[in-house]
Amino acid sequence: MTYFGFLWRFLIIPILIFLVLTLLDQRAGRKIKGLKGGAGVWFAIGLHVLVAVLYTTPWDNYLVASGVWYYNPALVTGIVIGWVPIEEYTFFVLETILSGLWWWFLARRLSPPAQMFKPNLQLRIGAAGIVFIAWLIFTAAFFSDWKPGTYLSITLFWALPAILPQMLFGADILWHHRKLVSWAILPMALYLSAMDLIAITSGTWTINPAQSTGIFIGGLPVEEAVFFLITNLLIGFGITLLLADESQARLAALRGWLKSRK
Repeated sequence: MTYFGFLWRFLIIPILIFLVLTLLDQRAGRKIKGLKGGAGVWFAIGLHVLVAVLYTTPWDNYLVASGVWYYNPALVTGIVIGWVPIEEYTFFVLETILSGLWWWFLARRLSPPAQMFKPNLQLRIGAAGIVFIAWLIFTAAFFSDWKPGTYLSITLFWALPAILPQMLFGADILWHHRKLVSWAILPMALYLSAMDLIAITSGTWTINPAQSTGIFIGGLPVEEAVFFLITNLLIGFGITLLLADESQARLAALRGWLKSRK
């Protein structure tokens, strides 16, 4: 299976389906409550596409350049930017769009939280502290001589700094919307992990066993499952925080505080 064949089957077709569902929902007047919809969602998805490309490119180039993963040259176009085939950059974009449309599909169907939102500074600080400690651990692992931990440690060394500000700003907001957040993240991470296993089995790309832990989940290297979980955490957290009413109120309060300090 070629890389573009993988993208067509498992990302482009689902994106087209969700686009049709979005259009039908808009015509039916189905809206979301407690979160911005419409143009706000498109802005959030577009912003995450931009961030995904800019933030993921150095990480992925390092993985390919250092041989952590590699692709079958017969199954890609041969167009390469840096060390990474153009198909991989396309994957960044398509995964973000698919995950964003899935989030929007759920937001139009799930009922908003029944309880009133209660700000919780302790939760925000505690969650950020846990993320920071985890980042320190995996940073130390990455710069150590633990070669089988290379893929796992570089993934978390790369991703956790992006999750840290999300926790500081709105861990309590994410907990308030935990039903939407969990449904947005976990099924999509499982779906993409299963599709990734198909690609690996087909020889589209390969994970270097010397630089991975050798731990598998149903035949899938645990590092790949962690990657899809962490990327969907970033997308699900980010879109929710951008569009939640509670975030808008918090930003307004922060802007007011900053003006008062001038």
